[in-house]
Amino acid sequence: MITTLAVSGYRSLRDLVVPLGRLTVVTGANGSGKTSLYRALRLLAETAQGRLVQTLAAEGGLASTLWAGPETIGRAVRSGQHPVQGTVRKGPVSLKLGFSGDEFGYAIDLGMPSKENPFPLDPAIKVEVMWTGEVLGRASVFAERRGAFVKLRTARTARTGEWREAMHDLSPFDSMVTHCADPLDGAELLAMRERMRDWRFYDALRTDPDAPARRRQVMTYTPVLAGDGADLAAALATIRAIGDRGALDEAVRQAFPGSRLDVEESSHGGLQLHQHGLLRPLGVAELSDGTLRYLLLVAALLSPRPPELMVLNEPEASLHPSLMSPLARLLASASANCRIVLVSHSEMLIDALREEGGIKEIRLEKSFGETGAPDVDPPRWIWPKR
Repeated sequence: MITTLAVSGYRSLRDLVVPLGRLTVVTGANGSGKTSLYRALRLLAETAQGRLVQTLAAEGGLASTLWAGPETIGRAVRSGQHPVQGTVRKGPVSLKLGFSGDEFGYAIDLGMPSKENPFPLDPAIKVEVMWTGEVLGRASVFAERRGAFVKLRTARTARTGEWREAMHDLSPFDSMVTHCADPLDGAELLAMRERMRDWRFYDALRTDPDAPARRRQVMTYTPVLAGDGADLAAALATIRAIGDRGALDEAVRQAFPGSRLDVEESSHGGLQLHQHGLLRPLGVAELSDGTLRYLLLVAALLSPRPPELMVLNEPEASLHPSLMSPLARLLASASANCRIVLVSHSEMLIDALREEGGIKEIRLEKSFGETGAPDVDPPRWIWPKR
């Protein structure tokens, strides 16, 4: 399980290290850095998919995503004695991302591409390190990439402390996570990659009239809701078939008293919401935006195949205040089976989560353009050196 997230040099996250709990709530004013923190988690997930460099290039490359302030912000500047001004850079241009947990830790350092690179928006991967435990240490490292060279400390050499060369010509846009993971010598890398690929992000659950969730769907076993909710009916039917059917029915009853949910059993089935007082059920095209969004969140949180990490960005959008308590109960229950990071503006939802208990709050604030979490004690973290 992930216990620490570290980001350095990405947008307003000049140097941020935060702890993650079973259910972590990230909140703060507009522009405080919540979206940047969410994107940083997505970038880490893209590393396991082999899309990190392409995703950063799509954001405009390092020139658009790097911390735009000075390399350091001194006490005199923070006290107002001196204005913010540029200084001569002492270290290399760097965007760093990392996480750690009870078992593994991983960090990646990206810098400017070489002058020979025909794609100037592509950052270059300079360093990658993977280690055992929560804090990087010289003896705990078992996979290391510097430039194009990758070395592994495998099971056959772990006792002697010897290293084996895995690659010597890895491209600057390829990660060792995707190119050096194999069942024999890179088993730990392989295990971490597969776990990272299982991370789930929900920030595109549309509810407009043309939303994918409102279309007719092919009914098949769907233990994981798609990121856009296109397979909602199949995901809910799968929960009823092999998941916690009682929890699904209870979630609907708590949100919509006197209602029940059915799913058509035809090959192109759809949702049917029976409501008290109506002579016929409502189809998915007739559901309000808030009702549909709540059902999408139910399908995600009650997945019969929970991930190691689930990240939700402002799930409260379109929801009536009466749905905050049922949603909070769903989130609290789901966090027993996976880590959940929730980015939210809603104080009502956060209050409901506090009543459920067991949450870790990270309230972000921005000072001199830099995002910080002043109420959080940062975990110990060590970045690998170039």
